[in-house]
Amino acid sequence: MMKKIVFSIASLLLFVGCKETTQEKLDAAKDAVSQEVKEKVDSVTTKTEKALDSTTKKIKSKVDTLLVKGATKVEEKAKAIKESAKQ
Repeated sequence: MMKKIVFSIASLLLFVGCKETTQEKLDAAKDAVSQEVKEKVDSVTTKTEKALDSTTKKIKSKVDTLLVKGATKVEEKAKAIKESAKQ
């Protein structure tokens, strides 16, 4: 009977000890995964910001080019109208 009690207590202590070790491992794994996810999010954020910046610059450049072309055409039409008005 005493052996059963001692064996039960030993088993219980072993289970508790394993549970603490398992919990520590789970906490460490959770922290590692959290850190990895944070790094991935930061990386994606940086890449997205660079892509948006690049796209914004390209669009601004195209808009500027179109504005210059539009202004040139307006000037040409204005000159043509002025010339036709003189005649």
